[in-house]
Amino acid sequence: MKLSGILLPWVSVLCVGLLGVGTYGALFVAPADYQQGEAARIMYVHVPAAWMSLATFVFMAVASALALIFRHPLSDLCAKACAPIGAGFTFLALLTGALWGGPMWGTFWEWDPRLTSQLILLFIYFGYMAIWSTIEDPTRAARVAAVLALVGSIMVPIIHYSVDWWNSLHQGPSVFREGGPSIHPDMLWPLLVMALGYHAFLIAVLLVRMRTEIIRRRVRALQLRRVGGLA
Repeated sequence: MKLSGILLPWVSVLCVGLLGVGTYGALFVAPADYQQGEAARIMYVHVPAAWMSLATFVFMAVASALALIFRHPLSDLCAKACAPIGAGFTFLALLTGALWGGPMWGTFWEWDPRLTSQLILLFIYFGYMAIWSTIEDPTRAARVAAVLALVGSIMVPIIHYSVDWWNSLHQGPSVFREGGPSIHPDMLWPLLVMALGYHAFLIAVLLVRMRTEIIRRRVRALQLRRVGGLA
């Protein structure tokens, strides 16, 4: 709690600064795409959200694995706190992808491998959160949720390589690819700054959620002690 209290203000300021600079670069510095025009600017929201949907799930799965192996309560707490954030990133990626796909593909939704697998990931996030909500015993809920997170992690490589493995309307990698990025530097740096801002947002919200959960558990423990004392 002490460490997170020190880090949280700095990470929050960093998050606001990065997102502000990235947004300015995306709107006023980056040129319009030569094919997609101004509609391509939605990628500065869509692409980092898609990256973060996978990164957050990987983080959640690693925390779940550490919880199963070392039984550390903070690992379960961290994984639990990640789920709503990752679900938010995934929903944002799907929503902005639909808004992007409408004018580009002529349809807001297509059962494309990348889109379908991303939707499955969102359902896994929902399932993970449902486990914590429906199982009253925190220890049992943590174990069942951890298993789901580890099994669900198979979706990360499927989503990442779906464009290469199957015929897809979705464009291939243009940033992390052999030979270096294929987009103009004036478009690349706002995209990377926005991605860093999303990472800072994840850390800031994660710290807030973990602190809140710790306080909630402390209050619950005090209430149980009080009830036990009265009994």
